[in-house]
Amino acid sequence: QVQLVESGGGLVQPGGSLRLSCAASVSGFSAYTMAWYRQPPGKQRDFVARISSAGATTNYDDSVKGRFTISRDNAKNTVYLQMNSLKPEDTAVYYCQASLYRTSTWGQGTQVTVSS
Repeated sequence: QVQLVESGGGLVQPGGSLRLSCAASVSGFSAYTMAWYRQPPGKQRDFVARISSAGATTNYDDSVKGRFTISRDNAKNTVYLQMNSLKPEDTAVYYCQASLYRTSTWGQGTQVTVSS
């Protein structure tokens, strides 16, 4: 069983930065593909970024390319999302996802609000 706990969300002004963390309680963390999704108020949950098990491959939604960076520390069972140049439209609940084969697990989410 995988348990994921996100942290690092909060209120930030436009142009600011935040770093989200997702700590996984699972053995064999390094085998999991990890991803971040987000769900704006009243909208569906959308893909943000993904990182392969060893961290060699990353993918981003076009809306965050050049501003967000996903990374992982397999020794700490943690995945990160560094968010720079934040915009009001980045406001959402951010969710961490762990995937292995055809099984995916979600965290409880962390709120990010970008507002002046």
